[in-house]
Amino acid sequence: MFALRHLLKGRKHFPYYAATTTKSMLPIPAVPARVLIGLHTESDYRNGRLPQVQELCCRKMTTLPTSKKPTSLLEELAAATKPYAQLMRIDRPIGTYLLFWPCAWSIALSADAGCWPDLTMLGLFGTGALIMRGAGCTINDLWDKDIDAKVERTRSRPLASGQITQFDAIVFLSAQLSLGLLVLVQLNWQSILLGASSLGLVVTYPLMKRVTYWPQLVLGMAFNWGALLGWCATQGSVNLAACLPLYLSGVCWTIVYDTIYAHQDKLDDLQIGVKSTALRFGENTKVWLSGFTAAMLTGLSASGWACDQTLPYYAAVGVVGAHLVQQIYSLNIDNPTDCAKKFLSNHQVGLILFLGIVLGTLLKADDTKKQPQPALASPAASSFVSLSQKPDVIS
Repeated sequence: MFALRHLLKGRKHFPYYAATTTKSMLPIPAVPARVLIGLHTESDYRNGRLPQVQELCCRKMTTLPTSKKPTSLLEELAAATKPYAQLMRIDRPIGTYLLFWPCAWSIALSADAGCWPDLTMLGLFGTGALIMRGAGCTINDLWDKDIDAKVERTRSRPLASGQITQFDAIVFLSAQLSLGLLVLVQLNWQSILLGASSLGLVVTYPLMKRVTYWPQLVLGMAFNWGALLGWCATQGSVNLAACLPLYLSGVCWTIVYDTIYAHQDKLDDLQIGVKSTALRFGENTKVWLSGFTAAMLTGLSASGWACDQTLPYYAAVGVVGAHLVQQIYSLNIDNPTDCAKKFLSNHQVGLILFLGIVLGTLLKADDTKKQPQPALASPAASSFVSLSQKPDVIS
Protein backbone atom coordinates (compact mmCIF):
# COMPACT_ATOMS: atom_id res chain seq x y z
CA MET A 1 0.00 0.00 0.00
CA PHE A 2 2.91 2.33 0.73
CA ALA A 3 4.27 1.81 -2.77
CA LEU A 4 0.86 2.34 -4.34
CA ARG A 5 0.29 5.58 -2.38
CA HIS A 6 3.60 7.05 -3.55
CA LEU A 7 2.99 6.00 -7.13
CA LEU A 8 -0.31 7.89 -7.12
CA LYS A 9 1.35 10.99 -5.65
CA GLY A 10 4.40 10.75 -7.89
CA ARG A 11 2.96 12.92 -10.63
CA LYS A 12 3.09 15.93 -8.30
CA HIS A 13 6.51 15.37 -6.83
CA PHE A 14 8.65 14.00 -9.66
CA PRO A 15 9.28 15.88 -12.88
CA TYR A 16 10.17 12.80 -14.94
CA TYR A 17 6.45 11.96 -15.37
CA ALA A 18 6.33 14.73 -17.95
CA ALA A 19 6.73 13.89 -21.63
CA THR A 20 10.40 13.38 -22.47
CA THR A 21 12.51 11.51 -24.95
CA THR A 22 15.16 10.31 -22.50
CA LYS A 23 15.23 6.53 -21.98
CA SER A 24 15.73 6.86 -18.23
CA MET A 25 12.65 9.07 -17.91
CA LEU A 26 10.03 6.82 -19.49
CA PRO A 27 6.76 6.57 -17.53
CA ILE A 28 6.45 3.70 -15.10
CA PRO A 29 4.29 0.98 -16.64
CA ALA A 30 1.11 -0.16 -14.96
CA VAL A 31 2.59 -2.84 -12.74
CA PRO A 32 0.38 -4.46 -10.08
CA ALA A 33 1.11 -3.15 -6.60
CA ARG A 34 2.03 -6.65 -5.38
CA VAL A 35 4.97 -6.59 -7.82
CA LEU A 36 6.26 -3.29 -6.45
CA ILE A 37 5.87 -4.08 -2.75
CA GLY A 38 9.22 -5.05 -1.29
CA LEU A 39 11.26 -3.62 -4.19
CA HIS A 40 11.82 -0.24 -2.60
CA THR A 41 11.38 1.80 0.53
CA GLU A 42 10.30 5.35 1.36
CA SER A 43 13.88 6.53 1.19
CA ASP A 44 14.01 5.49 -2.49
CA TYR A 45 11.46 8.16 -3.27
CA ARG A 46 13.12 10.82 -1.08
CA ASN A 47 16.60 10.19 -2.47
CA GLY A 48 15.53 10.14 -6.10
CA ARG A 49 16.24 6.46 -6.75
CA LEU A 50 12.87 5.76 -8.36
CA PRO A 51 14.34 5.39 -11.90
CA GLN A 52 16.35 2.42 -10.66
CA VAL A 53 13.18 0.95 -9.14
CA GLN A 54 11.42 1.58 -12.44
CA GLU A 55 14.12 -0.30 -14.35
CA LEU A 56 13.91 -3.22 -11.93
CA CYS A 57 10.13 -3.41 -12.38
CA CYS A 58 10.50 -3.35 -16.16
CA ARG A 59 12.99 -6.21 -16.00
CA LYS A 60 10.50 -8.21 -13.96
CA MET A 61 7.75 -7.53 -16.50
CA THR A 62 9.90 -8.77 -19.37
CA THR A 63 10.44 -12.10 -17.56
CA LEU A 64 6.72 -12.82 -17.12
CA PRO A 65 5.66 -15.99 -19.01
CA THR A 66 3.79 -15.42 -22.24
CA SER A 67 1.52 -17.85 -24.05
CA LYS A 68 3.15 -19.45 -27.04
CA LYS A 69 1.37 -18.64 -30.27
CA PRO A 70 1.09 -21.25 -33.02
CA THR A 71 3.90 -20.85 -35.50
CA SER A 72 2.84 -23.33 -38.17
CA LEU A 73 -0.31 -24.51 -39.89
CA LEU A 74 -0.10 -27.84 -38.10
CA GLU A 75 0.07 -26.15 -34.70
CA GLU A 76 -2.86 -23.91 -35.58
CA LEU A 77 -4.88 -26.94 -36.64
CA ALA A 78 -4.01 -28.76 -33.42
CA ALA A 79 -5.03 -25.73 -31.35
CA ALA A 80 -8.34 -25.46 -33.23
CA THR A 81 -9.25 -29.14 -32.86
CA LYS A 82 -8.15 -29.54 -29.24
CA PRO A 83 -11.48 -28.34 -27.70
CA TYR A 84 -13.41 -30.82 -29.86
CA ALA A 85 -11.09 -33.66 -28.86
CA GLN A 86 -11.70 -32.72 -25.24
CA LEU A 87 -15.44 -32.54 -25.87
CA MET A 88 -15.51 -36.17 -27.02
CA ARG A 89 -13.06 -37.16 -24.22
CA ILE A 90 -10.49 -38.51 -26.65
CA ASP A 91 -7.91 -38.05 -23.89
CA ARG A 92 -9.92 -40.28 -21.53
CA PRO A 93 -10.55 -43.56 -23.35
CA ILE A 94 -12.00 -45.41 -20.35
CA GLY A 95 -15.55 -44.59 -21.49
CA THR A 96 -14.88 -46.08 -24.93
CA TYR A 97 -13.56 -49.27 -23.32
CA LEU A 98 -16.58 -49.60 -21.04
CA LEU A 99 -18.93 -49.13 -24.00
CA PHE A 100 -17.02 -51.62 -26.17
CA TRP A 101 -16.70 -54.57 -23.77
CA PRO A 102 -20.40 -55.62 -23.71
CA CYS A 103 -20.32 -55.64 -27.53
CA ALA A 104 -17.17 -57.77 -27.52
CA TRP A 105 -18.68 -60.18 -24.97
CA SER A 106 -21.73 -60.72 -27.14
CA ILE A 107 -19.73 -61.18 -30.35
CA ALA A 108 -17.41 -63.69 -28.66
CA LEU A 109 -20.31 -65.63 -27.12
CA SER A 110 -22.00 -65.91 -30.52
CA ALA A 111 -18.94 -67.51 -32.14
CA ASP A 112 -19.17 -71.14 -33.21
CA ALA A 113 -17.65 -73.80 -30.98
CA GLY A 114 -13.90 -73.96 -31.34
CA CYS A 115 -13.76 -70.68 -33.32
CA TRP A 116 -12.34 -67.23 -32.69
CA PRO A 117 -14.73 -64.25 -32.53
CA ASP A 118 -15.38 -62.35 -35.75
CA LEU A 119 -12.49 -59.87 -35.98
CA THR A 120 -14.28 -57.72 -38.57
CA MET A 121 -17.22 -57.27 -36.22
CA LEU A 122 -14.92 -56.48 -33.31
CA GLY A 123 -13.26 -53.79 -35.43
CA LEU A 124 -16.60 -52.27 -36.49
CA PHE A 125 -17.93 -52.23 -32.95
CA GLY A 126 -14.68 -50.78 -31.63
CA THR A 127 -14.93 -47.92 -34.12
CA GLY A 128 -18.59 -47.44 -33.30
CA ALA A 129 -17.85 -47.36 -29.58
CA LEU A 130 -15.27 -44.60 -30.08
CA ILE A 131 -17.63 -42.50 -32.19
CA MET A 132 -20.82 -43.01 -30.18
CA ARG A 133 -19.13 -42.54 -26.83
CA GLY A 134 -17.89 -39.19 -28.13
CA ALA A 135 -21.39 -38.32 -29.35
CA GLY A 136 -22.81 -39.24 -25.95
CA CYS A 137 -20.31 -36.94 -24.24
CA THR A 138 -21.27 -34.10 -26.58
CA ILE A 139 -24.98 -34.63 -25.83
CA ASN A 140 -24.24 -34.79 -22.11
CA ASP A 141 -22.24 -31.54 -22.18
CA LEU A 142 -24.94 -29.76 -24.18
CA TRP A 143 -27.52 -30.64 -21.53
CA ASP A 144 -25.20 -30.01 -18.56
CA LYS A 145 -23.35 -26.90 -19.72
CA ASP A 146 -24.60 -24.79 -16.80
CA ILE A 147 -24.22 -27.58 -14.26
CA ASP A 148 -20.66 -28.38 -15.34
CA ALA A 149 -19.66 -24.76 -14.78
CA LYS A 150 -20.55 -25.14 -11.08
CA VAL A 151 -18.68 -28.41 -10.47
CA GLU A 152 -14.96 -28.28 -9.71
CA ARG A 153 -14.08 -31.38 -11.77
CA THR A 154 -16.04 -30.38 -14.88
CA ARG A 155 -15.82 -26.59 -15.10
CA SER A 156 -12.87 -26.78 -17.51
CA ARG A 157 -14.85 -28.69 -20.15
CA PRO A 158 -14.98 -26.89 -23.50
CA LEU A 159 -18.67 -25.92 -23.40
CA ALA A 160 -18.72 -25.01 -19.70
CA SER A 161 -15.57 -22.89 -20.03
CA GLY A 162 -16.70 -21.20 -23.25
CA GLN A 163 -13.95 -22.57 -25.49
CA ILE A 164 -16.59 -23.53 -28.07
CA THR A 165 -20.13 -22.30 -28.60
CA GLN A 166 -23.31 -24.31 -28.34
CA PHE A 167 -23.88 -24.02 -32.09
CA ASP A 168 -20.39 -25.39 -32.80
CA ALA A 169 -21.11 -28.34 -30.49
CA ILE A 170 -24.38 -29.12 -32.30
CA VAL A 171 -22.64 -29.09 -35.69
CA PHE A 172 -19.93 -31.35 -34.29
CA LEU A 173 -22.58 -33.69 -32.86
CA SER A 174 -24.21 -33.94 -36.30
CA ALA A 175 -20.88 -35.04 -37.76
CA GLN A 176 -20.42 -37.63 -35.01
CA LEU A 177 -23.88 -39.11 -35.51
CA SER A 178 -23.32 -39.24 -39.27
CA LEU A 179 -20.12 -41.24 -38.77
CA GLY A 180 -21.92 -43.51 -36.31
CA LEU A 181 -24.66 -44.15 -38.86
CA LEU A 182 -22.01 -44.94 -41.47
CA VAL A 183 -20.67 -47.69 -39.19
CA LEU A 184 -24.15 -48.97 -38.34
CA VAL A 185 -25.20 -49.47 -41.97
CA GLN A 186 -22.36 -51.98 -42.38
CA LEU A 187 -24.47 -54.41 -40.34
CA ASN A 188 -27.61 -56.37 -41.27
CA TRP A 189 -30.95 -54.58 -41.29
CA GLN A 190 -32.08 -56.18 -37.99
CA SER A 191 -28.99 -54.72 -36.31
CA ILE A 192 -29.57 -51.32 -37.93
CA LEU A 193 -33.07 -51.13 -36.41
CA LEU A 194 -31.87 -52.42 -33.05
CA GLY A 195 -28.93 -50.01 -32.93
CA ALA A 196 -31.02 -46.99 -33.92
CA SER A 197 -33.52 -47.77 -31.16
CA SER A 198 -30.86 -47.09 -28.50
CA LEU A 199 -30.52 -43.41 -29.45
CA GLY A 200 -33.45 -42.47 -27.22
CA LEU A 201 -31.58 -43.74 -24.16
CA VAL A 202 -28.44 -41.85 -25.19
CA VAL A 203 -30.33 -38.56 -25.53
CA THR A 204 -32.43 -38.83 -22.36
CA TYR A 205 -29.77 -40.09 -19.96
CA PRO A 206 -28.39 -36.63 -19.05
CA LEU A 207 -31.90 -35.54 -18.04
CA MET A 208 -32.36 -38.41 -15.58
CA LYS A 209 -30.06 -36.88 -12.97
CA ARG A 210 -32.57 -34.05 -12.66
CA VAL A 211 -35.59 -36.24 -11.95
CA THR A 212 -34.42 -39.48 -10.31
CA TYR A 213 -31.73 -40.85 -8.04
CA TRP A 214 -31.19 -43.70 -10.52
CA PRO A 215 -29.56 -42.09 -13.59
CA GLN A 216 -26.93 -44.84 -13.47
CA LEU A 217 -29.66 -47.36 -14.31
CA VAL A 218 -30.50 -45.49 -17.52
CA LEU A 219 -26.80 -45.16 -18.31
CA GLY A 220 -26.43 -48.93 -17.89
CA MET A 221 -29.33 -49.57 -20.26
CA ALA A 222 -27.65 -47.39 -22.89
CA PHE A 223 -24.05 -48.48 -22.35
CA ASN A 224 -24.82 -52.22 -22.53
CA TRP A 225 -27.02 -52.16 -25.62
CA GLY A 226 -24.12 -53.77 -27.44
CA ALA A 227 -24.76 -57.00 -25.51
CA LEU A 228 -27.89 -57.37 -27.65
CA LEU A 229 -26.51 -55.77 -30.79
CA GLY A 230 -23.33 -57.84 -31.04
CA TRP A 231 -25.17 -61.17 -31.21
CA CYS A 232 -27.69 -59.77 -33.68
CA ALA A 233 -24.89 -58.51 -35.94
CA THR A 234 -23.28 -61.95 -36.22
CA GLN A 235 -26.37 -64.20 -36.14
CA GLY A 236 -29.13 -62.05 -37.63
CA SER A 237 -31.30 -62.24 -34.50
CA VAL A 238 -31.02 -61.98 -30.72
CA ASN A 239 -30.83 -65.16 -28.63
CA LEU A 240 -32.64 -63.93 -25.52
CA ALA A 241 -31.61 -66.97 -23.46
CA ALA A 242 -27.99 -65.88 -23.75
CA CYS A 243 -28.19 -62.13 -24.42
CA LEU A 244 -30.78 -61.03 -21.88
CA PRO A 245 -28.81 -62.28 -18.82
CA LEU A 246 -25.66 -60.80 -20.36
CA TYR A 247 -27.41 -57.44 -20.87
CA LEU A 248 -28.79 -57.34 -17.31
CA SER A 249 -25.35 -58.26 -15.95
CA GLY A 250 -23.87 -55.35 -17.85
CA VAL A 251 -26.48 -52.99 -16.42
CA CYS A 252 -25.60 -54.11 -12.88
CA TRP A 253 -21.91 -53.65 -13.66
CA THR A 254 -22.52 -50.10 -14.90
CA ILE A 255 -24.41 -49.23 -11.71
CA VAL A 256 -21.42 -50.47 -9.70
CA TYR A 257 -18.69 -48.54 -11.49
CA ASP A 258 -20.68 -45.37 -12.16
CA THR A 259 -21.82 -45.15 -8.55
CA ILE A 260 -18.16 -45.23 -7.57
CA TYR A 261 -17.51 -42.53 -10.18
CA ALA A 262 -20.40 -40.38 -8.90
CA HIS A 263 -18.97 -40.30 -5.38
CA GLN A 264 -16.31 -37.90 -6.70
CA ASP A 265 -18.89 -35.16 -7.23
CA LYS A 266 -21.41 -35.84 -4.47
CA LEU A 267 -20.69 -32.65 -2.53
CA ASP A 268 -21.14 -30.49 -5.63
CA ASP A 269 -24.23 -32.51 -6.61
CA LEU A 270 -25.80 -31.81 -3.23
CA GLN A 271 -25.29 -28.07 -3.62
CA ILE A 272 -26.57 -27.98 -7.19
CA GLY A 273 -29.48 -30.38 -6.66
CA VAL A 274 -28.30 -33.11 -9.05
CA LYS A 275 -29.27 -36.69 -8.14
CA SER A 276 -27.27 -39.92 -8.37
CA THR A 277 -27.06 -43.41 -6.89
CA ALA A 278 -24.07 -42.19 -4.87
CA LEU A 279 -26.41 -39.88 -2.97
CA ARG A 280 -29.17 -42.51 -2.87
CA PHE A 281 -26.96 -45.21 -1.38
CA GLY A 282 -24.97 -42.89 0.87
CA GLU A 283 -23.15 -44.71 3.66
CA ASN A 284 -24.73 -48.00 2.53
CA THR A 285 -22.96 -47.83 -0.82
CA LYS A 286 -20.89 -50.97 -0.24
CA VAL A 287 -23.96 -53.02 0.66
CA TRP A 288 -25.82 -51.91 -2.46
CA LEU A 289 -22.83 -52.49 -4.71
CA SER A 290 -22.33 -55.96 -3.26
CA GLY A 291 -25.91 -56.81 -4.19
CA PHE A 292 -25.47 -55.58 -7.75
CA THR A 293 -22.21 -57.52 -8.03
CA ALA A 294 -23.97 -60.72 -6.96
CA ALA A 295 -26.70 -60.09 -9.53
CA MET A 296 -24.08 -59.51 -12.22
CA LEU A 297 -22.29 -62.77 -11.48
CA THR A 298 -25.58 -64.67 -11.49
CA GLY A 299 -26.50 -63.25 -14.89
CA LEU A 300 -23.08 -64.08 -16.33
CA SER A 301 -23.39 -67.66 -15.09
CA ALA A 302 -26.84 -67.99 -16.67
CA SER A 303 -25.56 -66.61 -19.97
CA GLY A 304 -22.64 -69.03 -19.96
CA TRP A 305 -24.94 -71.95 -19.23
CA ALA A 306 -27.19 -70.98 -22.16
CA CYS A 307 -24.13 -70.95 -24.45
CA ASP A 308 -22.65 -74.24 -23.16
CA GLN A 309 -19.54 -72.45 -21.99
CA THR A 310 -16.60 -74.32 -20.50
CA LEU A 311 -14.26 -74.00 -17.53
CA PRO A 312 -12.22 -70.96 -18.70
CA TYR A 313 -15.40 -68.90 -18.91
CA TYR A 314 -16.52 -69.71 -15.36
CA ALA A 315 -12.98 -69.17 -14.10
CA ALA A 316 -13.05 -65.69 -15.65
CA VAL A 317 -16.41 -65.02 -13.99
CA GLY A 318 -14.84 -65.95 -10.66
CA VAL A 319 -11.89 -63.62 -11.23
CA VAL A 320 -14.28 -60.81 -12.19
CA GLY A 321 -16.20 -61.38 -8.96
CA ALA A 322 -13.00 -61.24 -6.90
CA HIS A 323 -11.93 -58.06 -8.68
CA LEU A 324 -15.23 -56.33 -7.94
CA VAL A 325 -15.25 -57.48 -4.30
CA GLN A 326 -11.76 -56.05 -3.88
CA GLN A 327 -12.90 -52.78 -5.46
CA ILE A 328 -15.93 -52.44 -3.22
CA TYR A 329 -14.41 -53.33 0.13
CA SER A 330 -11.25 -51.28 -0.32
CA LEU A 331 -13.22 -48.28 -1.60
CA ASN A 332 -13.08 -44.99 0.28
CA ILE A 333 -16.21 -43.16 -0.87
CA ASP A 334 -14.99 -39.91 0.68
CA ASN A 335 -11.71 -39.91 -1.27
CA PRO A 336 -12.21 -38.71 -4.88
CA THR A 337 -8.76 -39.95 -5.90
CA ASP A 338 -9.52 -43.47 -4.68
CA CYS A 339 -12.93 -43.41 -6.38
CA ALA A 340 -11.31 -42.43 -9.68
CA LYS A 341 -8.72 -45.20 -9.34
CA LYS A 342 -11.37 -47.85 -8.66
CA PHE A 343 -13.50 -46.63 -11.55
CA LEU A 344 -10.61 -46.83 -14.03
CA SER A 345 -9.80 -50.38 -12.95
CA ASN A 346 -13.10 -51.62 -14.42
CA HIS A 347 -11.43 -51.73 -17.80
CA GLN A 348 -9.67 -54.83 -16.46
CA VAL A 349 -13.02 -56.41 -15.57
CA GLY A 350 -14.20 -56.18 -19.17
CA LEU A 351 -10.93 -57.55 -20.54
CA ILE A 352 -10.83 -60.52 -18.13
CA LEU A 353 -14.36 -61.60 -19.03
CA PHE A 354 -13.70 -61.22 -22.76
CA LEU A 355 -10.61 -63.45 -22.57
CA GLY A 356 -12.59 -66.00 -20.58
CA ILE A 357 -15.32 -66.09 -23.24
CA VAL A 358 -12.80 -66.51 -26.06
CA LEU A 359 -10.92 -69.34 -24.32
CA GLY A 360 -14.14 -71.00 -23.22
CA THR A 361 -15.49 -70.94 -26.77
CA LEU A 362 -12.28 -72.35 -28.22
CA LEU A 363 -12.48 -75.28 -25.81
CA LYS A 364 -16.16 -75.97 -26.39
CA ALA A 365 -16.88 -79.45 -27.74
CA ASP A 366 -17.91 -79.26 -31.37
CA ASP A 367 -20.95 -81.52 -31.46
CA THR A 368 -20.93 -81.67 -35.22
CA LYS A 369 -17.52 -83.32 -35.17
CA LYS A 370 -18.57 -85.89 -32.57
CA GLN A 371 -21.69 -87.10 -34.42
CA PRO A 372 -21.07 -90.51 -36.12
CA GLN A 373 -21.00 -90.23 -39.87
CA PRO A 374 -23.11 -92.75 -41.86
CA ALA A 375 -21.10 -95.39 -43.75
CA LEU A 376 -20.82 -94.67 -47.43
CA ALA A 377 -21.72 -97.51 -49.79
CA SER A 378 -19.28 -98.29 -52.57
CA PRO A 379 -20.38 -97.47 -56.11
CA ALA A 380 -20.00 -101.11 -57.14
CA ALA A 381 -22.23 -102.40 -54.38
CA SER A 382 -24.91 -99.88 -55.13
CA SER A 383 -25.23 -101.18 -58.68
CA PHE A 384 -26.57 -104.58 -57.59
CA VAL A 385 -30.22 -105.23 -56.73
CA SER A 386 -30.71 -106.90 -53.39
CA LEU A 387 -32.37 -110.35 -53.49
CA SER A 388 -34.37 -112.02 -50.80
CA GLN A 389 -32.82 -114.86 -48.85
CA LYS A 390 -35.21 -117.46 -50.25
CA PRO A 391 -36.13 -117.02 -53.92
CA ASP A 392 -39.76 -117.57 -54.79
CA VAL A 393 -40.60 -120.99 -56.24
CA ILE A 394 -41.60 -120.85 -59.87
CA SER A 395 -44.61 -122.96 -60.53
